[in-house]
Amino acid sequence: MRERNELILSDLIALEAAQQPGFDVLTFEHFSLDGGATPDEVRTYADLWRNGNRLATRLAALGLRKGERFALMMRNHPEFVEAMIAASLMGAVFVPIDPRTPAPRLAFMLRDAACRGVVTADYALPEVLAARAEAPSVQWLLAIDSGEPGLAAVPNANGVENIADGLAQDGPDFPAADVQVGDPIQILYTSGTTGDPKGIVGDHRRLGSTPYVAQLFGYQADERPYTGLSFTHNNAQTTALLPALRFGYRAVISRRFTKSKLWDIARRYGCTSFAVLGGMATAIYSEPARADDADNPVRLIISSGMPAVLWRAFEQRYKVELFEIYGASDGGGMACNPPGQGPVGSFGKPVFGVQMKILDDDGNECAPGTVGEICCRPGDGSAASVQYHNNPDASRKKIVAGWNRSGDMGHRDAEGWLFYDYRKGGGIRRNGDFIDPSAVERMIAEHPMVDDVYVYGVPAASGAAGERDLVAALVPVDAERFDAASVFAHCRAALEANAVPSWLQVLAEIPKTASEKPQERFLLQDFSSGGAHLIAAARV
Repeated sequence: MRERNELILSDLIALEAAQQPGFDVLTFEHFSLDGGATPDEVRTYADLWRNGNRLATRLAALGLRKGERFALMMRNHPEFVEAMIAASLMGAVFVPIDPRTPAPRLAFMLRDAACRGVVTADYALPEVLAARAEAPSVQWLLAIDSGEPGLAAVPNANGVENIADGLAQDGPDFPAADVQVGDPIQILYTSGTTGDPKGIVGDHRRLGSTPYVAQLFGYQADERPYTGLSFTHNNAQTTALLPALRFGYRAVISRRFTKSKLWDIARRYGCTSFAVLGGMATAIYSEPARADDADNPVRLIISSGMPAVLWRAFEQRYKVELFEIYGASDGGGMACNPPGQGPVGSFGKPVFGVQMKILDDDGNECAPGTVGEICCRPGDGSAASVQYHNNPDASRKKIVAGWNRSGDMGHRDAEGWLFYDYRKGGGIRRNGDFIDPSAVERMIAEHPMVDDVYVYGVPAASGAAGERDLVAALVPVDAERFDAASVFAHCRAALEANAVPSWLQVLAEIPKTASEKPQERFLLQDFSSGGAHLIAAARV
């Protein structure tokens, strides 16, 4: 039998379960679901070890073998983590998928990864069942009863099995597979904004090394990180889940992000840090100001894409410090701007062991202030690498002259601080000016009738090449009382003329990815279809 290695998830849990079995390392809070009427789901190391073994035993009985893959498609439930542990025990590979994924897209990922089965939840079952018909490799489905209102109990029928049955079966520990740190354990699919999603292959070494990023953040011994971001996204694994399991930080986890209860959750559980991505900060800031905004236990916000115009206002309103980071799920490098070090708006400088430069299309480094592509490679100058599952052509094209070409456009200042500008091909130019969407979003978010907002561009009505008209997709606080004229007037008073949106796109919700990133392609589809919910500036 090989010696246990803490870089292997199941080994780590086994060691911690032996040393501190009763430690309550994960709390899956229910306060945001029903105000605390239902008890939270707490997992100790002993719980995780027991359930991981039971689930591995059941998956093996269903025919899953070392090296094979299964999809993991649910919100943040304890069973998600236990399935990760089971995969590690078996030497299998889990494929996390956003539970909101529609059947056609889901079927593509199931086929691409050749998943043998799906571990899911009652609310996702309709899409999973539809996708299964188009994914012949899928042989079994395990599902949980989420307890969310309006959902029937998971039936043991139609090839679906309630996961609770397997978790209730006592028995000996699963005979762990001979797993090596270089073996794959996870395939994490990209959002697929420019085509079909690509599956990024991650091995045990990478998953096991992830928790050490917490040391970069300066987590304290008594840290209590919080996340409402989906475990199907790298950020939630990096900033909360994996550091908690490795260092015993007693993480607090919500099934999904809820901006209206965020600070109440932090106060109730004594949370000291959490992460925000892009538009999340604007959504949080758009909540009505409260007298107790600054009365919270949070000391640190780990931010990716905090709008510069919001930076200081966010820190001052909530009395927190921002730790800005930049990173890519495909291993394209990491940079950070710790509190008080770099200029506002910069995502920082590359961490030790990483080179990061702004390059033009010919591979030449751009001068300070000149926008180019953000590119990364190892600190020793060797070539970067990435492995996309079942897609060697995409793997090769991602690396150009040894550099990982991120597709993100940015610039550096004279002191070497790096700044993100826009996604390649995604800048918004209007009447010759480049518009900062985050500045427009902040102004609109401050309007009392607006609950959430995202600003993007559509081809200009003028037909000018490369020009865009601005659309503000927004969710009103009260749809019946929403006054578009008031929002337009607010924008005209606060913004330059070119930054005033041409359209308001009034929605019940803004479609978002698992990382809370607005899904622009769906907004564009909705915009193209027309309708009374599209309000032009010229009409008010």
